[in-house]
Amino acid sequence: MSAGEIAGLIAAVAFVALVGFLAWPLIKLGAVLEETRRMVRGVADETVPLLSEVTTTVTTANGQLVRIDAITSNVQSVTTNVSALTAIFAATLGSPVIKIAAFTYGVRSALSHRSRADVEKRVKSQIKAERAAAKASRRQQGRAAS
Repeated sequence: MSAGEIAGLIAAVAFVALVGFLAWPLIKLGAVLEETRRMVRGVADETVPLLSEVTTTVTTANGQLVRIDAITSNVQSVTTNVSALTAIFAATLGSPVIKIAAFTYGVRSALSHRSRADVEKRVKSQIKAERAAAKASRRQQGRAAS
């Protein structure tokens, strides 16, 4: 073998080593791409049922919102009616009712003041009588001792 053949052989072996060295990352890259393909397929398989469930949930929520809108409009109508009824009541019965309430308060206040005055008068007269009796008793004891 000549020097050229040996050099060619060394170059061929180096080329095979280089191809082998570069093939290993390519094989690893192929495995990574295969795993990525599986993951994307799994995400796609799980996303379709999930989107279906989300669509069902949104449809149900929209139906409930329609019902709530109807309830809200009914409550607004009732509130308007109650407000009108209150205004009518206040206009027709409010003033006389207030006058009657003020009158009854005045009567109750006068009666409670009167009864309180009577109680105070009785208590004062009883205290006066007890003092007079005590004074008479002391006089009697003072006369008996002398």
